[in-house]
Amino acid sequence: MKILVDANVPGAEACFGPLGELVRLPGREIDAAALRDIDALVIRSITRLDAATLDTAMAEGSPLRFVGTCTIGIDHVDPAALARHGIAFASAPGCNAEAVVDYVLTSLLTLAERQDWQLVSRRVGIVGAGNVGGRLRARLSAMGVECLACDPPRAQAEGSAGYESLDTLIETCDILCLHTPLVKKGAYPTHHLLDARRIAELAPGTVLLNAGRGDCVDGAALRQRLAGPGDITAVLDVWEREPAIDPALRDLAEIATPHIAGYSLDGKLRGTHQVYAALCRSLGLPARLGLDDLLPPPPVPRMVLENGLDPDEALRLCLRTVYDVRRDHDSLLRESRRLGMAQGFDTCRAHYPLRRELSTLTVELGAGAREVGPWLQAAGARTSS
Repeated sequence: MKILVDANVPGAEACFGPLGELVRLPGREIDAAALRDIDALVIRSITRLDAATLDTAMAEGSPLRFVGTCTIGIDHVDPAALARHGIAFASAPGCNAEAVVDYVLTSLLTLAERQDWQLVSRRVGIVGAGNVGGRLRARLSAMGVECLACDPPRAQAEGSAGYESLDTLIETCDILCLHTPLVKKGAYPTHHLLDARRIAELAPGTVLLNAGRGDCVDGAALRQRLAGPGDITAVLDVWEREPAIDPALRDLAEIATPHIAGYSLDGKLRGTHQVYAALCRSLGLPARLGLDDLLPPPPVPRMVLENGLDPDEALRLCLRTVYDVRRDHDSLLRESRRLGMAQGFDTCRAHYPLRRELSTLTVELGAGAREVGPWLQAAGARTSS
Protein backbone atom coordinates (compact mmCIF):
# COMPACT_ATOMS: atom_id res chain seq x y z
CA MET A 1 0.00 0.00 0.00
CA LYS A 2 1.36 3.43 -0.97
CA ILE A 3 0.30 6.47 1.08
CA LEU A 4 0.97 10.04 -0.09
CA VAL A 5 0.99 12.61 2.74
CA ASP A 6 1.38 16.39 2.57
CA ALA A 7 4.91 17.26 3.72
CA ASN A 8 3.50 19.60 6.40
CA VAL A 9 1.38 16.97 8.14
CA PRO A 10 3.13 16.17 11.46
CA GLY A 11 3.18 12.71 12.99
CA ALA A 12 2.78 11.06 9.58
CA GLU A 13 5.66 8.62 10.01
CA ALA A 14 4.33 7.34 13.33
CA CYS A 15 0.73 7.08 12.13
CA PHE A 16 0.93 6.05 8.48
CA GLY A 17 4.39 4.50 8.24
CA PRO A 18 3.31 1.15 9.73
CA LEU A 19 0.39 0.96 7.28
CA GLY A 20 2.41 1.04 4.06
CA GLU A 21 5.01 2.86 1.99
CA LEU A 22 4.99 6.54 2.92
CA VAL A 23 5.57 9.30 0.33
CA ARG A 24 5.77 13.02 1.22
CA LEU A 25 5.17 15.97 -1.12
CA PRO A 26 4.48 19.68 -0.57
CA GLY A 27 0.73 20.22 -0.67
CA ARG A 28 0.75 22.47 -3.73
CA GLU A 29 2.64 19.81 -5.71
CA ILE A 30 -0.02 17.14 -5.21
CA ASP A 31 -1.85 16.85 -8.53
CA ALA A 32 -3.31 14.14 -10.77
CA ALA A 33 0.16 12.96 -11.83
CA ALA A 34 1.22 12.56 -8.20
CA LEU A 35 -1.71 10.18 -7.60
CA ARG A 36 -0.76 7.74 -10.37
CA ASP A 37 0.26 4.88 -8.05
CA ILE A 38 -1.20 6.10 -4.72
CA ASP A 39 -3.65 4.01 -2.66
CA ALA A 40 -4.31 6.56 0.11
CA LEU A 41 -3.91 10.35 0.20
CA VAL A 42 -3.61 12.63 3.25
CA ILE A 43 -3.74 16.38 2.57
CA ARG A 44 -4.32 19.81 4.10
CA SER A 45 -6.32 22.79 2.81
CA ILE A 46 -3.78 24.02 0.22
CA THR A 47 -4.24 20.91 -1.96
CA ARG A 48 -7.23 21.26 -4.27
CA LEU A 49 -8.83 17.93 -5.06
CA ASP A 50 -11.58 18.79 -7.52
CA ALA A 51 -13.51 16.61 -9.96
CA ALA A 52 -11.14 17.33 -12.85
CA THR A 53 -8.08 16.25 -10.85
CA LEU A 54 -9.77 13.09 -9.65
CA ASP A 55 -11.20 12.19 -13.06
CA THR A 56 -7.77 12.59 -14.64
CA ALA A 57 -6.03 10.53 -11.96
CA MET A 58 -8.57 7.72 -12.08
CA ALA A 59 -8.60 7.68 -15.89
CA GLU A 60 -4.84 7.18 -15.76
CA GLY A 61 -5.27 4.12 -13.53
CA SER A 62 -4.71 5.48 -10.04
CA PRO A 63 -5.57 2.87 -7.37
CA LEU A 64 -6.68 5.64 -4.96
CA ARG A 65 -9.26 4.35 -2.47
CA PHE A 66 -8.98 6.72 0.50
CA VAL A 67 -8.62 10.50 0.90
CA GLY A 68 -8.29 12.23 4.24
CA THR A 69 -7.89 15.94 4.93
CA CYS A 70 -6.40 16.93 8.28
CA THR A 71 -8.60 20.03 8.40
CA ILE A 72 -12.00 21.17 9.61
CA GLY A 73 -12.98 22.70 6.27
CA ILE A 74 -13.50 20.57 3.17
CA ASP A 75 -14.14 23.21 0.48
CA HIS A 76 -10.84 22.22 -1.19
CA VAL A 77 -12.19 18.70 -1.83
CA ASP A 78 -15.06 17.49 -4.02
CA PRO A 79 -16.78 14.78 -1.92
CA ALA A 80 -19.27 14.00 -4.69
CA ALA A 81 -16.46 13.23 -7.13
CA LEU A 82 -14.78 11.00 -4.52
CA ALA A 83 -18.04 9.12 -3.96
CA ARG A 84 -18.53 8.73 -7.71
CA HIS A 85 -15.17 6.97 -7.92
CA GLY A 86 -15.85 4.85 -4.82
CA ILE A 87 -13.14 6.58 -2.78
CA ALA A 88 -13.62 6.76 0.98
CA PHE A 89 -13.31 10.25 2.47
CA ALA A 90 -12.56 11.58 5.95
CA SER A 91 -11.93 15.01 7.42
CA ALA A 92 -10.96 16.17 10.91
CA PRO A 93 -13.87 18.21 12.31
CA GLY A 94 -12.92 20.22 15.36
CA CYS A 95 -9.26 19.24 15.25
CA ASN A 96 -7.87 22.78 15.43
CA ALA A 97 -10.86 24.60 16.88
CA GLU A 98 -9.18 25.26 20.22
CA ALA A 99 -6.15 26.73 18.45
CA VAL A 100 -8.34 29.08 16.42
CA VAL A 101 -10.09 30.26 19.57
CA ASP A 102 -6.67 30.92 21.13
CA TYR A 103 -5.82 32.94 18.01
CA VAL A 104 -8.99 35.00 18.32
CA LEU A 105 -8.48 35.70 22.02
CA THR A 106 -4.82 36.69 21.71
CA SER A 107 -5.64 38.90 18.70
CA LEU A 108 -8.49 40.67 20.49
CA LEU A 109 -6.42 41.17 23.63
CA THR A 110 -3.59 42.57 21.51
CA LEU A 111 -6.00 45.07 19.97
CA ALA A 112 -7.42 45.90 23.41
CA GLU A 113 -3.89 46.68 24.58
CA ARG A 114 -3.12 48.86 21.55
CA GLN A 115 -6.46 50.68 21.50
CA ASP A 116 -7.03 50.89 25.27
CA TRP A 117 -10.25 49.00 25.83
CA GLN A 118 -11.32 46.00 27.88
CA LEU A 119 -12.60 42.83 26.23
CA VAL A 120 -15.52 42.50 28.65
CA SER A 121 -16.75 45.94 27.54
CA ARG A 122 -17.32 44.77 23.96
CA ARG A 123 -20.19 42.89 22.33
CA VAL A 124 -18.93 40.14 20.01
CA GLY A 125 -20.82 38.89 16.99
CA ILE A 126 -19.86 35.38 15.88
CA VAL A 127 -20.71 34.41 12.31
CA GLY A 128 -20.69 30.62 12.07
CA ALA A 129 -21.39 28.71 15.29
CA GLY A 130 -19.81 25.37 14.39
CA ASN A 131 -16.73 23.76 15.91
CA VAL A 132 -14.80 27.03 16.14
CA GLY A 133 -17.57 29.56 16.56
CA GLY A 134 -19.36 27.43 19.13
CA ARG A 135 -16.23 27.08 21.25
CA LEU A 136 -15.48 30.79 20.94
CA ARG A 137 -19.00 31.65 22.05
CA ALA A 138 -18.75 29.30 25.03
CA ARG A 139 -15.41 30.69 26.17
CA LEU A 140 -16.35 34.35 25.75
CA SER A 141 -19.73 33.87 27.44
CA ALA A 142 -18.06 32.15 30.39
CA MET A 143 -15.73 35.15 30.61
CA GLY A 144 -18.72 37.48 30.85
CA VAL A 145 -18.39 38.86 27.33
CA GLU A 146 -21.74 39.45 25.62
CA CYS A 147 -22.02 37.40 22.42
CA LEU A 148 -24.48 37.15 19.56
CA ALA A 149 -24.34 34.37 16.98
CA CYS A 150 -25.41 34.12 13.35
CA ASP A 151 -25.68 30.70 11.70
CA PRO A 152 -28.69 30.36 9.36
CA PRO A 153 -28.27 26.60 8.68
CA ARG A 154 -28.11 25.85 12.40
CA ALA A 155 -30.99 28.19 13.12
CA GLN A 156 -33.07 26.31 10.56
CA ALA A 157 -32.10 22.91 12.00
CA GLU A 158 -32.24 23.80 15.71
CA GLY A 159 -34.73 26.66 15.83
CA SER A 160 -34.08 30.38 15.75
CA ALA A 161 -33.66 30.87 19.51
CA GLY A 162 -30.10 31.99 20.25
CA TYR A 163 -29.39 33.08 16.68
CA GLU A 164 -29.57 36.49 15.03
CA SER A 165 -29.33 37.74 11.47
CA LEU A 166 -26.00 38.93 10.09
CA ASP A 167 -27.42 42.40 9.66
CA THR A 168 -28.37 42.46 13.34
CA LEU A 169 -24.78 41.58 14.28
CA ILE A 170 -23.46 44.32 12.01
CA GLU A 171 -25.84 46.85 13.59
CA THR A 172 -25.23 45.95 17.24
CA CYS A 173 -21.79 44.37 17.72
CA ASP A 174 -18.42 46.00 18.34
CA ILE A 175 -16.47 42.96 17.12
CA LEU A 176 -17.41 40.68 14.23
CA CYS A 177 -15.68 37.27 14.07
CA LEU A 178 -16.12 35.16 10.94
CA HIS A 179 -15.80 31.37 11.26
CA THR A 180 -17.78 30.19 8.27
CA PRO A 181 -16.91 27.58 5.65
CA LEU A 182 -16.85 28.64 2.02
CA VAL A 183 -20.18 27.71 0.42
CA LYS A 184 -20.77 28.86 -3.14
CA LYS A 185 -24.19 27.33 -3.86
CA GLY A 186 -27.37 26.41 -2.03
CA ALA A 187 -29.67 28.24 0.34
CA TYR A 188 -26.90 29.80 2.42
CA PRO A 189 -23.91 30.76 0.27
CA THR A 190 -21.02 32.40 2.09
CA HIS A 191 -18.93 33.66 -0.83
CA HIS A 192 -18.58 37.43 -0.22
CA LEU A 193 -20.93 37.10 2.74
CA LEU A 194 -19.43 40.41 3.80
CA ASP A 195 -19.85 42.22 0.50
CA ALA A 196 -19.32 45.90 -0.28
CA ARG A 197 -22.71 46.89 1.16
CA ARG A 198 -22.19 45.14 4.47
CA ILE A 199 -18.60 46.34 4.80
CA ALA A 200 -19.82 49.92 4.24
CA GLU A 201 -22.42 49.40 6.99
CA LEU A 202 -19.85 48.46 9.65
CA ALA A 203 -19.94 51.13 12.34
CA PRO A 204 -16.80 53.19 12.96
CA GLY A 205 -14.66 51.45 15.58
CA THR A 206 -15.78 47.94 14.57
CA VAL A 207 -13.22 45.14 14.69
CA LEU A 208 -13.57 42.64 11.81
CA LEU A 209 -11.75 39.35 12.36
CA ASN A 210 -11.78 36.65 9.69
CA ALA A 211 -10.40 33.23 10.57
CA GLY A 212 -12.84 31.26 8.43
CA ARG A 213 -12.30 31.46 4.68
CA GLY A 214 -10.84 34.39 2.75
CA ASP A 215 -13.47 34.37 0.01
CA CYS A 216 -16.21 35.07 2.58
CA VAL A 217 -15.09 38.73 2.59
CA ASP A 218 -14.92 41.03 -0.42
CA GLY A 219 -11.25 41.93 -0.09
CA ALA A 220 -11.39 44.85 -2.53
CA ALA A 221 -14.27 46.45 -0.64
CA LEU A 222 -12.52 45.92 2.69
CA ARG A 223 -9.32 47.43 1.32
CA GLN A 224 -11.29 50.46 0.12
CA ARG A 225 -12.89 50.94 3.56
CA LEU A 226 -9.55 50.61 5.36
CA ALA A 227 -7.68 52.86 2.92
CA GLY A 228 -10.48 55.45 2.83
CA PRO A 229 -12.17 56.24 6.13
CA GLY A 230 -9.82 53.87 7.96
CA ASP A 231 -12.26 53.85 10.86
CA ILE A 232 -12.50 50.10 11.39
CA THR A 233 -9.88 47.52 12.37
CA ALA A 234 -9.19 44.30 10.46
CA VAL A 235 -7.61 41.10 11.75
CA LEU A 236 -7.13 38.74 8.80
CA ASP A 237 -5.79 35.21 8.86
CA VAL A 238 -7.47 34.09 5.63
CA TRP A 239 -7.46 35.82 2.27
CA GLU A 240 -8.75 35.73 -1.25
CA ARG A 241 -6.33 34.23 -3.77
CA GLU A 242 -4.01 32.59 -1.24
CA PRO A 243 -1.02 32.49 -1.34
CA ALA A 244 -0.82 35.48 -3.74
CA ILE A 245 -2.78 37.73 -1.41
CA ASP A 246 -3.35 41.46 -1.85
CA PRO A 247 -0.28 43.26 -0.42
CA ALA A 248 -2.22 46.49 0.06
CA LEU A 249 -4.82 44.73 2.19
CA ARG A 250 -2.06 43.01 4.15
CA ASP A 251 -0.53 46.39 4.94
CA LEU A 252 -3.86 47.87 6.03
CA ALA A 253 -4.80 45.03 8.39
CA GLU A 254 -3.87 45.67 12.01
CA ILE A 255 -3.01 41.97 12.36
CA ALA A 256 -2.23 40.02 9.16
CA THR A 257 -1.27 36.34 9.36
CA PRO A 258 -0.75 33.57 6.75
CA HIS A 259 -3.71 31.22 7.39
CA ILE A 260 -2.21 29.81 10.59
CA ALA A 261 -4.96 30.45 13.17
CA GLY A 262 -5.34 26.71 13.71
CA TYR A 263 -1.64 25.85 13.41
CA SER A 264 -0.98 24.64 16.94
CA LEU A 265 0.98 21.42 17.21
CA ASP A 266 -1.92 20.01 19.24
CA GLY A 267 -4.42 20.84 16.50
CA LYS A 268 -2.23 19.48 13.72
CA LEU A 269 -1.57 16.21 15.52
CA ARG A 270 -5.24 15.92 16.45
CA GLY A 271 -6.09 16.23 12.75
CA THR A 272 -3.44 13.68 11.78
CA HIS A 273 -4.76 11.24 14.36
CA GLN A 274 -8.38 11.66 13.26
CA VAL A 275 -7.47 10.86 9.65
CA TYR A 276 -5.21 7.99 10.78
CA ALA A 277 -8.11 6.49 12.75
CA ALA A 278 -10.41 6.88 9.73
CA LEU A 279 -7.91 5.15 7.44
CA CYS A 280 -7.56 2.30 9.92
CA ARG A 281 -11.34 1.88 9.95
CA SER A 282 -11.38 1.90 6.15
CA LEU A 283 -8.76 -0.87 6.13
CA GLY A 284 -10.48 -2.85 8.87
CA LEU A 285 -7.50 -2.41 11.19
CA PRO A 286 -7.31 -1.29 14.83
CA ALA A 287 -5.88 2.18 15.51
CA ARG A 288 -2.90 1.26 17.67
CA LEU A 289 -1.72 4.82 18.33
CA GLY A 290 -3.54 7.24 20.59
CA LEU A 291 -3.28 11.03 20.41
CA ASP A 292 -1.28 11.06 23.65
CA ASP A 293 1.33 8.88 21.94
CA LEU A 294 1.97 11.71 19.47
CA LEU A 295 1.91 14.81 21.69
CA PRO A 296 5.21 15.82 23.33
CA PRO A 297 5.32 17.59 26.72
CA PRO A 298 4.72 21.36 26.40
CA PRO A 299 7.86 23.52 26.51
CA VAL A 300 6.27 25.75 29.19
CA PRO A 301 4.00 23.56 31.30
CA ARG A 302 3.60 25.95 34.23
CA MET A 303 3.79 29.63 35.12
CA VAL A 304 3.18 31.57 38.33
CA LEU A 305 1.10 34.75 38.67
CA GLU A 306 1.19 37.00 41.68
CA ASN A 307 -0.69 40.25 42.38
CA GLY A 308 -0.94 43.40 40.29
CA LEU A 309 -2.62 42.13 37.11
CA ASP A 310 -6.14 42.86 35.93
CA PRO A 311 -7.98 40.03 34.12
CA ASP A 312 -7.11 41.19 30.59
CA GLU A 313 -3.44 41.59 31.51
CA ALA A 314 -3.31 38.18 33.18
CA LEU A 315 -4.92 36.39 30.24
CA ARG A 316 -2.80 38.28 27.71
CA LEU A 317 0.35 37.20 29.55
CA CYS A 318 -0.79 33.56 29.70
CA LEU A 319 -1.74 33.46 26.04
CA ARG A 320 1.52 35.03 24.93
CA THR A 321 3.42 32.45 26.95
CA VAL A 322 2.10 29.75 24.62
CA TYR A 323 1.34 31.85 21.51
CA ASP A 324 1.99 35.46 20.48
CA VAL A 325 0.10 36.45 17.32
CA ARG A 326 2.44 39.42 16.77
CA ARG A 327 5.18 36.97 15.77
CA ASP A 328 3.05 35.64 12.92
CA HIS A 329 2.13 39.13 11.75
CA ASP A 330 5.80 40.12 11.66
CA SER A 331 6.76 36.88 9.94
CA LEU A 332 4.29 37.38 7.09
CA LEU A 333 5.45 40.95 6.57
CA ARG A 334 9.13 39.97 6.59
CA GLU A 335 8.93 36.87 4.40
CA SER A 336 6.55 38.32 1.83
CA ARG A 337 8.84 41.31 1.36
CA ARG A 338 11.91 39.08 1.19
CA LEU A 339 10.58 36.36 -1.12
CA GLY A 340 7.54 37.86 -2.79
CA MET A 341 3.97 37.47 -1.59
CA ALA A 342 3.09 33.93 -2.67
CA GLN A 343 6.41 32.32 -1.76
CA GLY A 344 6.66 34.28 1.47
CA PHE A 345 3.13 33.26 2.48
CA ASP A 346 3.87 29.58 1.88
CA THR A 347 7.28 29.82 3.57
CA CYS A 348 5.66 31.07 6.78
CA ARG A 349 3.32 28.08 6.76
CA ALA A 350 5.92 25.50 5.76
CA HIS A 351 8.40 26.58 8.46
CA TYR A 352 5.93 27.43 11.18
CA PRO A 353 7.51 27.41 14.67
CA LEU A 354 6.36 25.26 17.55
CA ARG A 355 3.10 26.46 19.05
CA ARG A 356 1.00 24.88 21.78
CA GLU A 357 -2.52 25.57 23.02
CA LEU A 358 -3.56 27.50 26.13
CA SER A 359 -4.92 24.31 27.68
CA THR A 360 -1.38 22.90 27.92
CA LEU A 361 -0.42 25.65 30.40
CA THR A 362 -1.12 25.36 34.13
CA VAL A 363 -1.20 28.75 35.86
CA GLU A 364 -0.27 28.73 39.53
CA LEU A 365 -2.03 31.60 41.29
CA GLY A 366 -0.41 33.31 44.23
CA ALA A 367 -2.55 34.72 47.02
CA GLY A 368 -2.78 38.11 45.31
CA ALA A 369 -3.81 36.69 41.93
CA ARG A 370 -6.57 34.28 42.83
CA GLU A 371 -9.29 36.72 41.83
CA VAL A 372 -8.31 36.35 38.16
CA GLY A 373 -8.59 32.54 38.38
CA PRO A 374 -12.22 32.28 37.19
CA TRP A 375 -11.46 34.54 34.20
CA LEU A 376 -8.47 32.41 33.20
CA GLN A 377 -10.41 29.17 33.63
CA ALA A 378 -13.27 30.52 31.52
CA ALA A 379 -10.76 31.41 28.81
CA GLY A 380 -9.44 27.82 28.73
CA ALA A 381 -6.40 27.86 31.01
CA ARG A 382 -5.78 25.42 33.84
CA THR A 383 -5.16 26.96 37.24
CA SER A 384 -3.86 25.82 40.60
CA SER A 385 -3.25 27.56 43.92
